[in-house]
Amino acid sequence: MTKAIMIQGAGSNVGKSVLVAGLARAYLRRGLSVAPFKPQNMSNNAAVTADGGEIGRAQALQARAAGLAPLVDMNPVLLKPETDVGAQVVVQGRRVGTMRARDYGAMKAELIGPVMESYGRIADGRDLVLIEGAGSPAEINLRAGDIANMGFAEAAGCPVLLIGDIDRGGVIAQLVGTSAVLDEADRQRIKGFAINKFRGDPRLFDDGLHAIVERTGWASAGVVPWFADAWRLPAEDVLDIASRPGGSIKVVVPQLGRIANFDDLDPLSAEPEVSVEIIGPGRPLPGDADLVLIPGSKATIADLEAVRREGWDVDLAAHVRRGGHVLGLCGGYQMLGREIVDAGGIEGRPGRYEGLGLLDVVTEMTPEKRLIEADAVHLPSGEALRGYEIHIGRTEGPDCTRGWLDVDGRPVGAASADGRIQGCYLHGLFASDGFRRAYLGAFGDLGPETAFDDGVEATLDALADHLEAHLDLDLILRLAAPMSDRGSPKRG
Repeated sequence: MTKAIMIQGAGSNVGKSVLVAGLARAYLRRGLSVAPFKPQNMSNNAAVTADGGEIGRAQALQARAAGLAPLVDMNPVLLKPETDVGAQVVVQGRRVGTMRARDYGAMKAELIGPVMESYGRIADGRDLVLIEGAGSPAEINLRAGDIANMGFAEAAGCPVLLIGDIDRGGVIAQLVGTSAVLDEADRQRIKGFAINKFRGDPRLFDDGLHAIVERTGWASAGVVPWFADAWRLPAEDVLDIASRPGGSIKVVVPQLGRIANFDDLDPLSAEPEVSVEIIGPGRPLPGDADLVLIPGSKATIADLEAVRREGWDVDLAAHVRRGGHVLGLCGGYQMLGREIVDAGGIEGRPGRYEGLGLLDVVTEMTPEKRLIEADAVHLPSGEALRGYEIHIGRTEGPDCTRGWLDVDGRPVGAASADGRIQGCYLHGLFASDGFRRAYLGAFGDLGPETAFDDGVEATLDALADHLEAHLDLDLILRLAAPMSDRGSPKRG
């Protein structure tokens, strides 16, 4: 019989995604069939799934931890912010439109059906489903129509383990306060709690654990010390983007306001001889970069305008004059061209927008989204690689005749005549070790070989060891409950 438990947070960014990945790997190693599930996610860092849709990057990592291929049912509702008040809405892997927050609020009641269908399919035949909440159940102003936290827990009849983040301070208030503001039915759904991101000796918090137990009646599953290698796992939250000092090869990345699929940076950060420097608003692009990498964007035109406001266009031009290299991925590729044409107003106001002019290409925004996984060859080196496309828009122009990747026998991407400025739509390409070393080797000696995927696997195993040592995994498994009829897979 399938059991399930929902991991909710007493706030945002408490580490739920990483904990679910670690728990998935830990229970998999105990011989259980485990699957991750997140009813609703908000992230611009998405993954293309084995069944041709898209889900949050965290759920793809959790699937990997559980030994599964990522599927759209693991994250049936994905919100991809495009503005401060609106987001693209993806349901069961497919874009259904862009909505303002208030309009999406009215739509949520219609989504519980697809969410429960996906939950049933994911759970079918599994021993354990680890469900990740979003935000915090303490946001009681969002309880009506909720599908992300207690609304889903109620519909699925599943118990909740609440996570508090001690690193930001006030963890007792986080947990006890959550208990205080919830109504009685939702309070009763919480069966236990755990403390995450503790620095120092966890035994120093014993009195704090007792205080929380006394005031809530919830069981304590333990205190998780800070896991220093979490950065080695593909990140989903933009808050997790950070510069990574390394060796003499310097890659500079402007932090776009709507940066998307920034896990492209993770394999670069994992190279000991590479320093990745994230440049936030208000700072110029440094003049000593070997490579400026312009990442993907969920709002290419808006981020292009922000590049100009920050003066980064001037910095880029100076970098190129000095002989520097530039790589644009997806939205960053579109920005490098002469022009972006959005006649249909897909990204806002219809019009034609001047690009950075570093590549002789033009992008036309189109409503169809391209979602594919692709095998490619890096033409200069002959190294094979694998990546994925997840974008709207078509890019054409003279510099496309210098495609530097081969996909199915045709060149893709674009390059300047001297080859120092390049762009393509393929994400994830740096995870391929041979290509990464060939590409970065042009800037200096990388030293001993690194295997990125092996590093991710080793980190997931180390995370599972960490949770086995500090959480009561037997208690969490006992707290998990058999799926109710409402959450059971429908059978024909």
